[in-house]
Amino acid sequence: STYAFAQQPKPDWAFPVTDKVLPPTNEDPDKLWTAPGSKLSVTRAQINDRYNTPDWFPEMYPPMPSIIKTGDPARELRACGLCHLPTGTGHDESAYVAGLPVDYFIRQMADYKSGDRKGSGTMVTLAKVITDEEVRIAAEYYAAVKPRPWFRVVETDTVPKTYVGQGNKRMVHPDGGTEPIGSRIVALAEDEDIVLNRDPRSGFVAYVPKGSLEKGKELVTTGGGGKTVACGVCHGATLQGANNVPPIAGRGPNYIVRQLWSMQNGERTGPSNAVMTPVVHNLTVDDMLAIAAYTASLAP
Repeated sequence: STYAFAQQPKPDWAFPVTDKVLPPTNEDPDKLWTAPGSKLSVTRAQINDRYNTPDWFPEMYPPMPSIIKTGDPARELRACGLCHLPTGTGHDESAYVAGLPVDYFIRQMADYKSGDRKGSGTMVTLAKVITDEEVRIAAEYYAAVKPRPWFRVVETDTVPKTYVGQGNKRMVHPDGGTEPIGSRIVALAEDEDIVLNRDPRSGFVAYVPKGSLEKGKELVTTGGGGKTVACGVCHGATLQGANNVPPIAGRGPNYIVRQLWSMQNGERTGPSNAVMTPVVHNLTVDDMLAIAAYTASLAP
C-alpha cells in the first residue's frame, strides 16, 4: 500500500487497562444495589456476572434476546449487554453500538474473527465462539435501539486524579486531588455507582484540553487544509451515519481515538477499512484527540 503504517506512540490514556495496584475498598460485597423506579435489587457480584445482563429498566429498550441478556456460559460467550448495556451506549472502555447499521456490525464481527481487527482481546475471543445467527440477532437488536446523548464534553486545564479500576473503568481516585489534563481525554462517570452497576440511566463527562473543540471542528468539517478528509463525506452531513457507514456523532471520544490510532497503526485492516487508511495517515495523536472531542460533542 502507498500508506505504510505510521508508528506513533500508543496514547495509553485512550486504552485503559486495570491498574496493577488498586486503592483499598471498604465496600460491603453483600450490599444490595437498587435504582429509583427499578424492580431490581442485586449485589455487585451479580451485576458483574458475565452471563446475566442487569435488566434495570426494561421499558428503555426492546426485549433483550438471549445473546444480549445471557450469552452462553457453555461456550464462554459473554452477554453483549454486559459491556455494551441493553441500551447499546456502553462505557468509556467499550463501544457505543446503538444504531449501528446491521451490515456494518456484522462486518466488524467478521473482522474480529479473521484477525483484520485487533485492539480488543475480549472481542477477538468472542468472535471465535459466537455463531453467525447470534451476530445477526445482536446486530438487529442494537440497530433498533435509539441512540441517545451519553457523553458531555467539557474543555478544561485540570482534571480529578484518577485510577483505572476493575474492568478497565477509569475512576476518580479516593485520595482526591487534581492534575493537569495534558494532551489526553479523561472520561469519568457522571455517577460512578450508576456506571459500576451497569445501569443505563446516565453516562460520562469527557474532559478535553482547551481548544480541542475548535481544532476538531476544523479537521472534521473541512479536512484541515488537506491533512485529512471531511468526515461528513462518508459519515453523513450530521455524522449520524449514512448507508452502511457508521455514525460517529455523540460516540465515546476515547473509543474514536482508539479506532483512529488502530487504523493508522495496522490494528484495523482489511477491505472494510481500506477507505480509512488515507484518511488517518497524516493525523497526529493530538489531531485524533481533537476530532474525537468534537464528534463526541454532537447529537448522536
